[in-house]
Amino acid sequence: MNIPLIVRQLGVQDYQQVWQQMQDFTDQRTADTPDEIWLVQHNAVFTQGQAGKAEHLLHATQIPVVQSDRGGQITYHGLGQQVMYVLIDIKRHKAQGSELNVRQLVTALEQSVVQTLADYCVTAYPKADAPGVYVDCNGIEKKICSLGLRIRKGCSFHGLALNINMDLSPFHAINPCGYVGLEMCQLADFVAQDEANCDKVSPKLVAHFTDILGYNMQQNFNN
Repeated sequence: MNIPLIVRQLGVQDYQQVWQQMQDFTDQRTADTPDEIWLVQHNAVFTQGQAGKAEHLLHATQIPVVQSDRGGQITYHGLGQQVMYVLIDIKRHKAQGSELNVRQLVTALEQSVVQTLADYCVTAYPKADAPGVYVDCNGIEKKICSLGLRIRKGCSFHGLALNINMDLSPFHAINPCGYVGLEMCQLADFVAQDEANCDKVSPKLVAHFTDILGYNMQQNFNN
């Protein structure tokens, strides 16, 4: 598929700033605008999806809560979590015969995480009734990656958040993704600390995602 792709490494950014940039990019893009992937870590923030219910924030903390326009319920972002935003013109994929739809994009995101974790010998899986990626931890199902998208004018933004090596305690202040009692885990629970590193994991994540969707033109930028 001869659709150009730009991958941007944004470093550490506040959530609201990047969210506004995603909206601006989507509103201003044209039929010729290359698709982009943005890799970022966010300063501590809870984000509520469009369907988010206030009761899933179990108690107030010093961490800000932002009402977002992505799908899904409440989740947490913090340092040590690899966020990958996918700004993709879904209509263009359809026009080139790849038959990409929203469900297939969600599947591509989930499988990119499953395959990335397999590179570390961690067995993970998606669930049909609960978007994201899960791991069986000694008989207890835990979530390692959350997912939420927004589609505007046939183009996607937002994406996934993969827990790598972070402070998971803020998740105790919420029902993650709206599920009571859901426990979270991270890559650092399964591999050596020096391997549980966003800079090491993100290239694998991008490679699997772009391979699944068939991109063959890629430019990388550190901004």
